[in-house]
Amino acid sequence: MTQRKGEKTTISIQEHMAIDVCPGPIQPIKQISDYFPRYPQGLPPTVPPALSRTSSLRSTSTSQKSEGPKQDEDDLDQAFGATALVASKKEEEPDVEGYDSDDSTTLGTLDFSLLYDQENNALHCTINKAKGLKPMDHNGLSDPYVKLHLLPGASKANKLRTKTLRNTLNPVWSETLTYYGITDEDMVRKTLRISVCDEDKFRHNEFIGETRIPLKKLKPNQTKNFSNCLEKQLPIDKTDDKSLEERGRIMISLKYSSQKCGLVVGIIRCAHLAAMDANGFSDPYVKTYLKPDENKKSKHKTAVKKKTLNPEFNEEFFYEIKYADLSKKTLEVTVWDYDIGKSNDFIGGLSLGINANGERLKHWFDCLKNKDKKIERWHTLTNELPGSGYND
Repeated sequence: MTQRKGEKTTISIQEHMAIDVCPGPIQPIKQISDYFPRYPQGLPPTVPPALSRTSSLRSTSTSQKSEGPKQDEDDLDQAFGATALVASKKEEEPDVEGYDSDDSTTLGTLDFSLLYDQENNALHCTINKAKGLKPMDHNGLSDPYVKLHLLPGASKANKLRTKTLRNTLNPVWSETLTYYGITDEDMVRKTLRISVCDEDKFRHNEFIGETRIPLKKLKPNQTKNFSNCLEKQLPIDKTDDKSLEERGRIMISLKYSSQKCGLVVGIIRCAHLAAMDANGFSDPYVKTYLKPDENKKSKHKTAVKKKTLNPEFNEEFFYEIKYADLSKKTLEVTVWDYDIGKSNDFIGGLSLGINANGERLKHWFDCLKNKDKKIERWHTLTNELPGSGYND
């Protein structure tokens, strides 16, 4: 632009600002993210020597500043390229905060072993130790314990737990927890959920992490060792029918006596019954019915066992019935908690007969096919009351 002689020079505010702050040609303003880019997750935010050279370049004389931005840009590219190269040679170091891809490294690991004793229908779970648990208390430690559940059908009845160890992130339990009454059917469809929690005296216990093992991975009578990273709490499928909530296990024997012309029902024992009393126990007894019962004389009842969730009864009941009529009958078995001065509480029940399914149906057919032979089976009790809703 030409200027006439004597005319006052006018400068716009934009030109004024550019002259004051930019001694060279006006360059586009770099964003701060260009200098501090987001590192890929898991890479250590180390600054290589190339970046320090960039800062020294910024302290050069004013005459060199016009070429500075371009030079800085090249150095930054070299710097972060070097960073990626250095990081690729090192092991990945997980960022504790916001490391969403794998939190198991921050929750700890659990060492345990599982053994399915097929002959005795028992699942032995040995909890050995944990390492590097997440601190849950203000002192930077935890008070950890381990609890077990069988899925689906998890309930207080099938929960087992270890003792609590105080003020440690590397607890050693060396404790064996045993589920009794585990059948081959359970081993196919059940999953063992193992949770590590922090015990608090004055508030709710806190969840640390868990791992789940499908029981079908185990081979009968062979111990399998595990060292699993703990994971965040996984959702439990709530689509399961609540009527199938487990309330414990019961061992029943069946035998048709051709000599006495009748069915002998043995109530042997129960395991892992649901606690119905405030003291954490129950006072269980068992009732049996052979339905349909036109004369209402088929009811039998065991003795009451006080303050236990694993009662042993070893009682037998006899039903006089023709062999040909057994295929039309259903044996209903219920377990109750005895209470003084109020109604007894229903714990769980099941039905054996032609209308049953799975292990219950198989047990009934095995009895019919093998006269004079006692056949024992474990069965799962559910909170579904057999029959037409009769009360005790």
